[in-house]
Amino acid sequence: MSLMPAKPLALTSGEPAGIGPDITIEAWLRRNELKLPPFYLLGDLDLLRDRAKTLGLDVRLAEVRAEDALATFANALPVVATGSVATARPGQPDGSSAGAAIASIRQAVDDVVAGRAGAVVTNPIAKSVLTRAGFRHPGHTEFLAELATAGGHTPQPVMLLWSPTLAVVPVTIHLPLREAINELSRDLIVSTARIVAADFKSRLGLAEPRLVLSGLNPHAGEDGTLGTEEQTIVAPAVEMLRADGLDVRGPLPADTLFHEAARQTYDCAICMYHDQALIPIKTLAFDDAVNVTLGLPFIRTSPDHGTAFDIAGTGRANPSSLIASLRLAARMAARSA
Repeated sequence: MSLMPAKPLALTSGEPAGIGPDITIEAWLRRNELKLPPFYLLGDLDLLRDRAKTLGLDVRLAEVRAEDALATFANALPVVATGSVATARPGQPDGSSAGAAIASIRQAVDDVVAGRAGAVVTNPIAKSVLTRAGFRHPGHTEFLAELATAGGHTPQPVMLLWSPTLAVVPVTIHLPLREAINELSRDLIVSTARIVAADFKSRLGLAEPRLVLSGLNPHAGEDGTLGTEEQTIVAPAVEMLRADGLDVRGPLPADTLFHEAARQTYDCAICMYHDQALIPIKTLAFDDAVNVTLGLPFIRTSPDHGTAFDIAGTGRANPSSLIASLRLAARMAARSA
C-alpha cells in the first residue's frame, strides 16, 4: 500500500509568533530530499513571507485554494487563506495571534470533512495566548473533539504520543494532577483503551495491538499498601478489556514500564495521567514523537513540542517532529482511504 494520501494534508499555522512558520518552511524545502507527502498551510501569506526573509530562506510561496494545493506543492509552498490576518513578530504574540490560530484549526477540520484534505496536521499553539483571548479549551485535543461534534454527540478524544521507540496514551489529559486523580475511573480507562485498540487496528495496521496499563501509585500500589486505585479501578478495567478479547496487561508499575526490554513487550502503554505518559516519550523520542488524536472521525497529528518563542525566527528550530507528523498523517490517511 502506498503511504502517500490521495489528498494533500491540511497543516495549521499554529501560534504565528512561534516556530510553526519556521518548521513549515524547512519541511517544504526538504520535501524532495525526504519524499514528504504534499501539504498546504492554512495561514497568512505575508507572515510566512516575512518569516522566510527573517530566516534568510529562499522559498517560493503561492496563495491557492485547497483544491489546487496538490498541483502546486512540487513548485511552491501552497498557502490557503483563512480570512484571518496574522501580524505577530517572532517570539512576540499579539492581538491577532489567537484569532489566526483558531481560524486555521477550524478551516483545516472543515477541509478534511469536506474532502479537500486527507488529514489535519497542527502546528503548536500557545495555550496561554488563547486563554487570554477567551478560548475555553485546555488544548488542541479537546477543541478538535468539539469540532467533531455531530448529532449532539461529542466523541471522546484520546491523546496518543507515538514514535518508533514508544507509544503512550494518558487516560486523563490536560488536568491538574489532583483533578486527574479524581477524574480517573474504570469506565474512562475502558473507553480509552477501546479507542486505542480500534484505531491501532484501523489506522495503524496492527491486527492485535498489545496494550499495557500502568498503575496510578508507586509500585502499582504495592498490593494496596501504597494506594488502592489499582485494585478498585485499574484491575477491574483490565478484566473488562480482556473480556472484550483485547490483549491487555496490568496494572504494572510505571517505573519499570519504559526500559528497552519492557518496551518490546507491548505496542502502547496506557498511563493514568499526563506526565506519567509524556515524560518517558519526551525523554526517549523528543525530536521524532508525534501527537495523534484518536477517537475522531478524521485523522489529526501534531509535533510533540511547543511554540518555542525563544528560538522563533532564529533558524534553530528543528523540523523533525513536524516531518514525522506529516509522514504519520499520510500513512494513516492512506490506510483509511
